[in-house]
Amino acid sequence: MFPDALIQQAETVLNRCRAAGIRLATAESCTGGLIIGCLTAVAGSSDVIEAGFITYANDAKENLLGVAPSVIRRHGAVSQEVVLEMARGALQNSSAGVVVAVSGIAGPGGGTAEKPVGLVHIAAMREDGHHLHCAPVFPGDRQSVRLQAVAMALSLIAEVLED
Repeated sequence: MFPDALIQQAETVLNRCRAAGIRLATAESCTGGLIIGCLTAVAGSSDVIEAGFITYANDAKENLLGVAPSVIRRHGAVSQEVVLEMARGALQNSSAGVVVAVSGIAGPGGGTAEKPVGLVHIAAMREDGHHLHCAPVFPGDRQSVRLQAVAMALSLIAEVLED
């Protein structure tokens, strides 16, 4: 289902979480569960995976993760501010020690000059509040953008665990 390279990344993330003795959760919008799906495609992931929040709609971001409606109105769902709020909400609503949050525009429509198709905001955050954020614009079609977002999310988790 997932390319071998993504499965290898997922294995690396799971092994780093095991080594640190922490559990992991995701808060996903444009990836629609692909990150948690990739992680759970690895046998034995149940000792690391805590939860996956699929918050595609703004109401879900607000109700399940506690993202303030004013933050969404002010910055838009695809923004650093929103993914950081999503990450905080995933930490508060789980016992995970590290989370990753993703919100973006996978296309083919929905983009603007300011927020083009392919823009994905990704934040990885530890329970101590330390976080990393990136906002790449991925090329390609919808499937390609989403898979590239999964790869970047896994990389960011690994990186925040190293810091």
